[in-house]
Amino acid sequence: MHSYFLIVFAYLLGSVPVGLLLSKIKGADPRAVGSGNIGATNVMRAAGKITGALTLIGDVLKGLIPVMIAFMLGETKIIVTAAGLAAFLGHLFPVFLRFKGGKGVATALGVYLGLDPFAVLIAIIIFVLTISKWGFVSLGSLVGVAAMPLLLYFLSAPVQYIYLVLIIGALIFIKHKDNIRRLVAGTENKIGKS
Repeated sequence: MHSYFLIVFAYLLGSVPVGLLLSKIKGADPRAVGSGNIGATNVMRAAGKITGALTLIGDVLKGLIPVMIAFMLGETKIIVTAAGLAAFLGHLFPVFLRFKGGKGVATALGVYLGLDPFAVLIAIIIFVLTISKWGFVSLGSLVGVAAMPLLLYFLSAPVQYIYLVLIIGALIFIKHKDNIRRLVAGTENKIGKS
């Protein structure tokens, strides 16, 4: 029975709009500036670097905590997977914001950290190298996300976790469809630009 409570908890935790709450404290609303997203990059535009960094940490923890609890409780790989997916879906479709949430990269990072920190380290290196070369956070995020299933496969992760990161990756790409259009058109904002 506690497995069901864990999944509900994971979804509700994922639904907490960290970026929006922190921005409101600073008197800002990230939905009214830049991309209108409530994630760390746009919160940084709306409310400053510290608020953006705190948003990043909070969104990562939303994905990490349910996965770690599932491991600590000795749950099966299916329940670990379900908890990670529930937290991620909570961020994308939060009950507290009428199911209009963020793009999910930071929360996915938290889920990934819980599953395989070494794979995440490699993905972060790929992310940083991509941004260093082209200057787009969105492109770095997409390349890092696309790398995760391959990294888990080559690191012999359980198949359930590989399926999970494939699902999460597909949803992140869908959520980034406008970014992808702007990247193709050459109109996407580079890091540090509004």
